[in-house]
Amino acid sequence: MYKTNTLLGATLMDIQKKLIVNSEKGNLLIELIRSISECKSFYFSVAFINFSGLQLLLDPLKEAGEKGIKGKIITSTYLNFTDAKSLEKIREFNNVELKVFVTEKELGFHTKAYIFEYEESYKVIIGSSNITQSALKSNIEWNVEIVSKENAGFIEEVLKEYQILWDSSVYADQDFIDRYEGFLKSLKKSQMTHQLIYENRKYIVPNRIQNRAIENLERLRHFGERKALVIAATGTGKTYMSAFDVKRFKPKKLLFIVHREEILRKARDNFEMLLPNEGLTFGLLTGNQKQKHVDYVFATIQTVSKCFHEFKKDEFDYIIIDEAHHATSPTYQGVLNYFEPQFTLGMTASPERSDNHNVFEHFDNNVALEVRLHEALDDELIIPFHYFGITDFEGIDLRGVSIDDIAEVTKRLKVNERVDFIIEKMNFYGHDGEKRKCLGFCASIEHATFMAAEFNKRGYLSISLDGTDTVEQRGNYIQRLEDENDELQCIFTVDIFNEGVDIPSVNTVLMLRPTNSPIVFIQQLGRGLRKYKNKSFLTVLDFIGNHNKAFLIAIALNGSRYYDKESLKVAISTGFANIPGCTHIQMDKISQERILEQIDKENFNSMKYLKEEYFEFKKLNQGYIPYFLLDYLKFDAAPDPIKFIDREKTYLQFVAKVEKDDHLKNLLHNEIFEQTLKELSSKLPLKRIHEFVIIRYLFDHDEISLETATLEILKMVKDVDGDSVLHAFECLNQDYYDNIQKNNKPQLFTNSSGILKKTRAFPQLLEKKEYRDYIEDIVNYGIFRYEKEYKQEYYGVPHFKLYEQYQMTDAALLSNYRKIHTAFRGSGLLTNGNDFFLFIDLHKEEDIKESINYNDQFLDEQTFQWETPNSTAQSSERGKNIIHNKQRGINLHLFVRKYKEIDKKTQPYIYIGKGDTVHYEGEKPITTQIKLENEVPANLYIEFTEKV
Repeated sequence: MYKTNTLLGATLMDIQKKLIVNSEKGNLLIELIRSISECKSFYFSVAFINFSGLQLLLDPLKEAGEKGIKGKIITSTYLNFTDAKSLEKIREFNNVELKVFVTEKELGFHTKAYIFEYEESYKVIIGSSNITQSALKSNIEWNVEIVSKENAGFIEEVLKEYQILWDSSVYADQDFIDRYEGFLKSLKKSQMTHQLIYENRKYIVPNRIQNRAIENLERLRHFGERKALVIAATGTGKTYMSAFDVKRFKPKKLLFIVHREEILRKARDNFEMLLPNEGLTFGLLTGNQKQKHVDYVFATIQTVSKCFHEFKKDEFDYIIIDEAHHATSPTYQGVLNYFEPQFTLGMTASPERSDNHNVFEHFDNNVALEVRLHEALDDELIIPFHYFGITDFEGIDLRGVSIDDIAEVTKRLKVNERVDFIIEKMNFYGHDGEKRKCLGFCASIEHATFMAAEFNKRGYLSISLDGTDTVEQRGNYIQRLEDENDELQCIFTVDIFNEGVDIPSVNTVLMLRPTNSPIVFIQQLGRGLRKYKNKSFLTVLDFIGNHNKAFLIAIALNGSRYYDKESLKVAISTGFANIPGCTHIQMDKISQERILEQIDKENFNSMKYLKEEYFEFKKLNQGYIPYFLLDYLKFDAAPDPIKFIDREKTYLQFVAKVEKDDHLKNLLHNEIFEQTLKELSSKLPLKRIHEFVIIRYLFDHDEISLETATLEILKMVKDVDGDSVLHAFECLNQDYYDNIQKNNKPQLFTNSSGILKKTRAFPQLLEKKEYRDYIEDIVNYGIFRYEKEYKQEYYGVPHFKLYEQYQMTDAALLSNYRKIHTAFRGSGLLTNGNDFFLFIDLHKEEDIKESINYNDQFLDEQTFQWETPNSTAQSSERGKNIIHNKQRGINLHLFVRKYKEIDKKTQPYIYIGKGDTVHYEGEKPITTQIKLENEVPANLYIEFTEKV
């Protein structure tokens, strides 16, 4: 007999319920898309609809119409939040009826209900979410989904109430929308004229990223450093960050140097606003203004380079270099070499320089902060984007065409029907705001000229810009595009807007050329991500062709420099669920299948692929050979040079091979030099920073004590324990190498009574500048990359960071193991004192198509089932330590990988943290259930468990 629910007489067996929240595990948008595609008909009643949310549902609504699925939507004029553009768009769907509940002052409208009708049941989602991008994807929202049989009293009541609302609402015909739109515009004008907003300066406080930079700058200064670099995308608040740091530093005199005069006044105004009560004077030093005697001087490099001798060398306590990638030029160097400030801060969006000089060394290799695209999205420093991957017009065939054959690619893209197809998609997906402000990235000047001409013929005012246009011409057209009253809608270009050009109001980006580099893709995408008044998202339309490198789009969007075939496939199949916030990535089925097929065929570890990746990067490096690992830190979405090291043992050996560089080959004939490169390269990527910080110190000192080493390490991290520093000394002394390692690796350091000294071999290498440059490059790259991945946190002993990648022998190093480290391999269970390390393969076979091994598996996000080694009995000491680990003080550390090998390359393990045995059964082996201390994040859990 069923238990009766008081809910209108329905039985518990009739109703299924679940709570839908926006989180890493899912969101309301996913539920709506799935439900629209599966239902017979749908009925929505939501107080607000704006275009940021509606755009995410356009394809599902269109596909519903193609399947004959009909729907009704009710929205309201409550608080005037629903926009007219959304109403216009919904009316384009013949399968959807639209009504609007017109609210009055005394009557509000707050419904948020989504009803789906199936053959024998209904699904009702009721909660807090309207149709906006943040409500559907990122806001804290609670929505309850109820599935019930069609004759249930609850469903009858819901449908009855919906019908009452439907009857009380008016059809959103063209006349209604025109009147409503006119009302909204008049309201906007009225508010702009009469409503003033008082901004209280004291409430402008540093955001999370700015705070991190300021803390790092403080720590560097505390340990005597006098220079540092901040790398962060345009629009992420670098100027504010520098002002906050100046407020803390309190310099009496400041010099702020910029490359372009147009940003100088804004920088001065920002400083003046954030430092209002300090009794300071602010002035400009430019071609027209010579305010040299103020406290804080804001100067163009062009002007200050002509008059810096008029100032004392120590005139300024603090110097800031904006666009610091220019600091390597002779003009900047003349100024910077003259002044002797207490501190110099460099700020840049991308630390590349066309003259191939290393900007890092000019700031003493101190990077206080690096913020790339995904972090900026996560911290809402830039606006979200809605990316739509669209299968290109069927008449475009790029199979067998080299992307570098620009003439042939251009010829095949110059098709009138393709232009119509692009415009059709552009109009279907729409854009944020009233006026379209579009950048179209083309394959060549000829292609850009063609696109502008064809758009103009079709009534979309457009122009093409390229490197032959003057700076004044570019500036004029950018102004016109940004002007709400100018009819210019689109600028078609080749590469000139990839970096360095700021057009904050851009709301549409068209990717009209085959993607041949994740770096260029990210640069072009970034042109539209700057925050701007009333701009809530960027629309990106990418026309994906059948060329053989379409999968590079997935690498760019995935946002990780460290990817493998499997993680890419999971990202594509889950709609890039790891992308933070309101950003939405959607590829149509043909594009998905095409890219997945290419990924399956591609071997990311083959020499052919690595060479292609290298030479594409070289092309973006202004054609210069990227001799140094640090070159790969210049660009967001750059290749991971560790792959090149894995292939040839050292990066230099890889470059010598692919470039057929005899000079490098001759350098590598020096056995000690080559062995040193191999030794240092084998440590990359660093899992512990200590050894490389010590080596960096020893470049310029003969010896280092434990105390000095501790202080040097504390410049990089917040805390350090003495035993790990001592262990680093012992490792550098080769105490834990086996005999084979000792025979093949040069002894560079020797440890005696807590003092680490250089052997004769190391100073001899450093005497030759070229040797030193390459050795320093590995050390600095290792430190920079460590800081990027581990930040400044202290992870204790063992030194493991959750969800990082590790090899078995890393556990020996990071747990201060004091025996031969190469012994730490082979078995799935390794121990060091009370620390037990469980290394687990989910698939036991090399072939990724083999079925999963069900003995070792995730039971849920926080419970793992693990089978001990076959010889382990419950009565043995090892067995007791495992099954009673908590009582016995044993730490079980779990490392998991999905496959042992992919494309014949051994895969790393992922550290998923510590856990405690909560259930066990069986003998030799024992099957245990381990409760993890930390719930595995949804995107990682999906990657471990999803079969693509």
